Amino acid sequence: MATHLGKEGTVQVGSNAIAEIRSFSIDETIDTVEDTSMGDSSKTYLASIKDFSGSVDVIYDETDTNGQTALSIGSSVTLNFAPEGTTSGDVKLTGTAIVTGKSITSSFDGLVESSITVQGTGGLTTGTY
Repeated sequence: MATHLGKEGTVQVGSNAIAEIRSFSIDETIDTVEDTSMGDSSKTYLASIKDFSGSVDVIYDETDTNGQTALSIGSSVTLNFAPEGTTSGDVKLTGTAIVTGKSITSSFDGLVESSITVQGTGGLTTGTY
């Protein structure tokens, strides 16, 4: 069984790594449709339409023009989520997404951080580097 450290991961906008990533998440789901009919003793379902969404939490960096700045609200981008890193053979999850939210937080005793949320449009594909 392979295990990986979180620090190995990255997220890319196209082929450009997003700078200063603290964490990221990606959620893939599928809708179901009930196909139970009269006479059935239990409900049954069929898999229907896939969906994905995600978020990237970063230390704010306004100079990251190909990463953080490229993720402006409403933009459609191709994202590569790389939980293992980008070494040859590592898994990557790729999909087109719309940037749906961006927040910036700051405190007097901390760093300026940002959280970016995305909604997938189309499917998420699994491949390797």
